[in-house]
Amino acid sequence: MPVRTLAVRGGARIAVIAAEWYDDAFGVVTRGRVQLELRDGEPGPVLGRGAGFWLRGTGVRALRNPGRRTARVRIVTPRARTVACQSTHPVRQLPDDRGAT
Repeated sequence: MPVRTLAVRGGARIAVIAAEWYDDAFGVVTRGRVQLELRDGEPGPVLGRGAGFWLRGTGVRALRNPGRRTARVRIVTPRARTVACQSTHPVRQLPDDRGAT
């Protein structure tokens, strides 16, 4: 799984552009505090170290650092999409041993 770290300087704001993230990109604050800015521009919750959040589909449009020191956010995204496949080989049913003593 690719992981990248965002450094958000004190007082800085980083825009979250939804098209740049996979559907299941997940952020974790690893240092400092980060405030989520919501889609309507309203301030969201301030998250501290260890807090996690989804980036896409949640209305987060930016990350702000309300503190003076640099905050770090680790972003985890999937490496590749998995495609379901169906086997053409017969599958052997295992016996049900629930009634065995």
